[in-house]
Amino acid sequence: MSLVKYEILNKVAELQSFTKAADAMALTQSAVSHAITNLETEFGFPLVNRNRSGITLTTEGETMLLAIRKVLQENEKVHQEAASLLGLAKGTIKVGIFKSVSTKWLPEIIQLMEKSYPAIQIQLKEGDYLEIEQWLLSGEIDCGFINITHSSQFHIIPLKKDPLLCVVSNQSALYHQKNVSFKDLEKEPFIMPTYGGYHDIKQLFEEQGLQPEIRFELMDESAILSMITYHLGISILPEMLLDSIPQELRAIPFQVDSYRSIGLATRYHLSPAAKKFAETTQAWLQNSDK
Repeated sequence: MSLVKYEILNKVAELQSFTKAADAMALTQSAVSHAITNLETEFGFPLVNRNRSGITLTTEGETMLLAIRKVLQENEKVHQEAASLLGLAKGTIKVGIFKSVSTKWLPEIIQLMEKSYPAIQIQLKEGDYLEIEQWLLSGEIDCGFINITHSSQFHIIPLKKDPLLCVVSNQSALYHQKNVSFKDLEKEPFIMPTYGGYHDIKQLFEEQGLQPEIRFELMDESAILSMITYHLGISILPEMLLDSIPQELRAIPFQVDSYRSIGLATRYHLSPAAKKFAETTQAWLQNSDK
């Protein structure tokens, strides 16, 4: 059975455009449109909404896409298993990542994968915890790095406990302290990092019964550090993001250890290529100080 039409629908849904899907798959736009029309005729209902604002899937299209992605994943797995029996490691793996992992871990992990398994292609999709979990559930990715403290829907490989640190400027009353208490956070304006999904810092505040004065809410870590540099507040950020902060700032540990737990979330039946990626990631972390 040819799966080209399924692959086309999957790409159209991912890019929300016939034109972009055609470019990505080296097809003509008419070929993409024809494939979707054939699928709609085969299934007996519309799969996509075509309008000026772009392409979206119908409710029926969303339901069918979940099933189609499972077929495509199993097809990829079959080919990877066949290659494995021949002593080869090949295939494609789609990985969900967030910023600190993409900057601190992925370059070296990918380099190791390319050296050990040159026939395995890695595709990256960057988002926040919530987006990565949703991509796993919808089948858009094979595995993803997430905060494992909250997630219980997947098979999870624990990787690292990343300390949460209080970041202050040299004009803060906390600057010279060896460590800070949670109550100290209520003494100065606070800059809240924002992202979707499980929120480490908001959870920490709830657990400690804290109500800091939240002056700003920002998503970009560099913007948060800039605000702190100009003495506009204090914040909390993971240690992985704080290798090269400005000299006038300090990242201070808490009196009680606080951290986010990073893990690699996967589906329960991994393809051979995904297994190689998971094994390589674990081995690299065990032999590094990251």
